[in-house]
Amino acid sequence: MFVDAALLIICVATNGALTMAQAITLGAIATATAPAATLMVVRQYKAKGPLVDLLLPIVALDDAVGLVVFAVSFGVAQAMVTGSIDFVSIIVNPLLEIVLSLALGALMGWLLTQIEKMFNSNTNRLNMSIAFVLLTTALSMLEFDIGPVTISFSSLLVCMMLGTIFCNLCPLSHEIMDKTDSWTNPLFAAFFVISGAQLELSVFSGGIIVLIGLVYILTRSAGKYIGAFLSAKATHCSDTTGIAPSLCSAAGRSAHFKMLRIGRCSASTSASHFCHRPALPWGCASLPSSWASRAN
Repeated sequence: MFVDAALLIICVATNGALTMAQAITLGAIATATAPAATLMVVRQYKAKGPLVDLLLPIVALDDAVGLVVFAVSFGVAQAMVTGSIDFVSIIVNPLLEIVLSLALGALMGWLLTQIEKMFNSNTNRLNMSIAFVLLTTALSMLEFDIGPVTISFSSLLVCMMLGTIFCNLCPLSHEIMDKTDSWTNPLFAAFFVISGAQLELSVFSGGIIVLIGLVYILTRSAGKYIGAFLSAKATHCSDTTGIAPSLCSAAGRSAHFKMLRIGRCSASTSASHFCHRPALPWGCASLPSSWASRAN
């Protein structure tokens, strides 16, 4: 809400340098928090305690909420650009995508739980876990139409549900996840290298782009801090928990990636060009495939 309000003010003040459709979509993206960086810091220092127990589920759920908000906001942005309102693309397709993604993830998580019980070797269990993650990701890329309705899946939500079901149902999940963590560091390194390679310093040559980026970063961090602080007070969390500054820090770690997106996307006034590069290195692994295809 903070980001949307600030960007809409810039939209009015700059007379079209940032369109309203772009402002709404950027505000939706701002709801996500970077889970990869947070997870790496926790693992590096082997942190434990009430803050970690509270922070990791919040960051994960934050991305799930971000996907839902983005689905609706992107449909609204498309309607604003095209001038026509399509109830199916704005409401039905995003909601159906979320429900089907959760169902597919739950099914794959249950299947993985049953298959893991058949193996006694940790090596076989690890191989099966990796194979199931890759298989689930591949299945989530499927997309087809049934009449006016598009059937698609969110790879992020599918994998999140897969892990949730598996870790809660499988009695061997703790041991398997410890083994799986040992080979994830190279993936994180590749993730940040590829994301950072997309940063083009030339986008900072325009003063309005820098202004939009700074306003975006500051209002997003303020929104994360204030929201977490008020929520912690409402739920009577301990003053020493520190959840508000932790979420604010998680929001700030991905700021330069968002500056890049803002710079590229503000070059056009259309929502389709706004989302021309749908990858989200700051919070979500990627946009769902159906959103990417609709954006292009």
